[in-house]
Amino acid sequence: MLTIAIGTTNPIKIAAVRSALELGRIAAEIVSIAVRSGVPEQPVGFAQIREGALTRARNARAATGADWGVGMEGGVEFDEDGACWLYNITAIASGGMVSHARDGGLLLPPTVATRLQNGEELGPIMDELTRVANSKQKLGAVGFLTGGIIKREDAFRDSFGRALAPLLHPQLYSTAF
Repeated sequence: MLTIAIGTTNPIKIAAVRSALELGRIAAEIVSIAVRSGVPEQPVGFAQIREGALTRARNARAATGADWGVGMEGGVEFDEDGACWLYNITAIASGGMVSHARDGGLLLPPTVATRLQNGEELGPIMDELTRVANSKQKLGAVGFLTGGIIKREDAFRDSFGRALAPLLHPQLYSTAF
């Protein structure tokens, strides 16, 4: 049976992987393990978010000997107009191959963007706005801002599903690795 090590103990991210595997009818044993991302607590920009996900995936696989290591990293990116976008990247490490994908972005409110530019982290900002402790292990920013239409688990399931594509169809992606 396929073994998958997820580089987190966050129940939202674990549930996202379980849900995607169920939808795809992929039988796997899942283990979760806390590993380092190698990036700041608040990753900013595609490069940092991707690096965090890749590092978590590799570290989870190395620590457990699993067939696949999965890393999930949320972060923000400022566009040329100064708008701040929230998204996450999932990476899957499998042997010498690594696949990664991002979910759809969410525009953050200008007041949140300003605080992020001033060095604050999104989690505590959202805890304050929502009045929910540790909101990133619950509805998260995406869930709060979309009125529950898109839950944090949905966003991570989306990026995990997208990252699966090269592993499910390696013949189509053979030159991508």
